[in-house]
Amino acid sequence: MSLNIQGIVSSVKEELAPQFEEKLRSYLVQQDREWLIEQIIRLTLDSLYIKKKDIKAIQEQKAQERLSRIERLKDMALDREKLDNFLKKYEKRDRNQLIEAGYLINNPPEKGTDLITEKYRSNQGNELLILAKDVLFALLFGDESNHVKFTRIEQELLTLTVPRFKSESLNFMKATTEISGLGTWQDPDSVSNDSRADNIILQVEYGEIEGELIGDGIVTSLSLINNLEINEQILYARMINVEQSTLIT
Repeated sequence: MSLNIQGIVSSVKEELAPQFEEKLRSYLVQQDREWLIEQIIRLTLDSLYIKKKDIKAIQEQKAQERLSRIERLKDMALDREKLDNFLKKYEKRDRNQLIEAGYLINNPPEKGTDLITEKYRSNQGNELLILAKDVLFALLFGDESNHVKFTRIEQELLTLTVPRFKSESLNFMKATTEISGLGTWQDPDSVSNDSRADNIILQVEYGEIEGELIGDGIVTSLSLINNLEINEQILYARMINVEQSTLIT
């Protein structure tokens, strides 16, 4: 008697079930007791309730991270002099220099491929990533309420294109416009060719200061974030002057 594909799959599953059970059991006995209890509860509860619970937990975590960032900004008290020092120290840092200086470790993924996760950063690498994100946040959104002191004289618009699956790296941003976009990238080294890649385009208005130092700081911060986490070969960012803003108070 001939079997269809469903019958073949069912037969293979039945044959492998004892081996699967044995491996699963040996794995579970090594896990933390509290983690196992949490997993059993999740399997028992209604899926809609679990989803709402997860969303609430994520929102609470983001709120806490934002509060922590604001406190760090207040301690930093970023002004023109401190921004100039930040630029002098980090403006020319590329991936190779970050590796040589010990910020990146354990052979991080090739540029244009996966995100660089925490295991590929040393403690100082993680600290530098936090600093770069804090500085970027301060440059875009900072004001006297969080001890950011700049005399902003004109409005600029930042447009940033990021692959959707890497956009969580910039989830600390606020007051941004997000647009879906398909992009094409032909990599001359054939590492990360993309055809109609799923991108997110972020747009945010910010205030510039005399000498366009804010723009320089944004580029330097984004370069560090890209080399320490996002890991794109080309991270597209564009800044243009806004003659008239659509922001109405």
